[in-house]
Amino acid sequence: MTLKNRISLLVSLLFTILFGLASTLIFVLYSNFRKEEFRDRLEIKALSNIKLLVNVKQVDNQLLKMIDQNSINKLYDEKTLVFDSNYKLIYSSIDDAKINWSIDDLKYLKKNKTFFKQQGDYEVYGVFYDTKDKDFYALISATDDYGKRKLLFLRYTLVISYIFFTCICWVLTSFMVKKAMSPLGLFHQKIRKINENNLDTRIASKNNKNEIDLIANEFNFMMDRIEISYQKQKEFTAHASHELRTPLSRITAKIENTITDDTTSIKGKTFLKSILLDVNQLTELINSLLVLSKIDNKNQEHNDIQRMDEILFSAIENLNNSFPDFVILFEMEENDNLDTALEIKGNKNLLEIALSNILKNACVYSDNKQAKVKFSIENDHLVISISNTGETLSENEQKNLFQPFMRGKNAKGTSGFGLGLRIVQRILNLHNSSITYSTPDINTNLFRIFFHS
Repeated sequence: MTLKNRISLLVSLLFTILFGLASTLIFVLYSNFRKEEFRDRLEIKALSNIKLLVNVKQVDNQLLKMIDQNSINKLYDEKTLVFDSNYKLIYSSIDDAKINWSIDDLKYLKKNKTFFKQQGDYEVYGVFYDTKDKDFYALISATDDYGKRKLLFLRYTLVISYIFFTCICWVLTSFMVKKAMSPLGLFHQKIRKINENNLDTRIASKNNKNEIDLIANEFNFMMDRIEISYQKQKEFTAHASHELRTPLSRITAKIENTITDDTTSIKGKTFLKSILLDVNQLTELINSLLVLSKIDNKNQEHNDIQRMDEILFSAIENLNNSFPDFVILFEMEENDNLDTALEIKGNKNLLEIALSNILKNACVYSDNKQAKVKFSIENDHLVISISNTGETLSENEQKNLFQPFMRGKNAKGTSGFGLGLRIVQRILNLHNSSITYSTPDINTNLFRIFFHS
């Protein structure tokens, strides 16, 4: 899970939990408030009936019932019972309503003065009222239909609000976190594109005190040091290679002159030829290192339009000069867009070096000194496929195929240093292109070059 998703999830969960707790607290508090408020109403009604019976001599039971039924404070499905000190019922408001009561309830009232309890859908309030002459007990029962409807409305309101605002919170939190973290996403995209060819890439910052800008500044400072170190390494390799070429050229010339001298013995010529072979291999290695050090030179132009078929023919011609026995078979796919796709922006010399290296590799490691080249189109982009028959590489060797100085088991008995494919990859990376290796059939090696622009 990404950082922004974790932040969105944590914030949303926190809001969901807090809003749920707040809604539950509101519902519980209002439910308790309704009970207390209804209890107060029952108490007022019970005491009013007792006082009318006790204090007003002219009020009989029938008149009290009429007053009770027409009272503005009448309760829904109300039932009132009044008992005297001998637990005898002296007043009942409605005959068909029922209150489940017992003598124990009245005794409890005498001791505790009041009680309030739930009986099914009804709520019952009891009160003990003592006068100088007699004691009275009152039980009043009713349902708080109005209060319960308000409580039910509050419950639905809280549930709907909880669902609605929770959904809104999750959406808005995800959007806001994604917007707040967008600089980090751009930061990540730029880092992924950094390679040895664009070490001068820097992350734009606003010089603010936020964490992303601080990281960007530190990253830019780190890239400055890496670029300086890399440039020094390239300069050393280039200078060392260049300086080594001159004495090697002189050694080569002297050996060749000595070999052609008639006074040199046959044994001496054989010895010198073996030395010359080693010198030539060393010269080739130095030239490869020099090419590697100059591939990503910023001063080189890579914006000229080049025809890849012309570059291929030139590479084949140069290869035939060095290896006249090698045969290159050429095939071009029939496609209306091929002529346009053949035009690639890049450096002609570097692209020719890349194709020459891959062609030489295909011929050297083939079992019949042949290689096949095919031009095709995939997704409107040019693809060059180079295949040969011969011993293939293992999966472990394929993973390190484009690493410097890597040579597979099939390289036994052939000269080389394992830098050719590394040079090819570096050149193609510089031209926003890539190369892959696969074994589509038994004893078949296939290299595919993809030009993405």
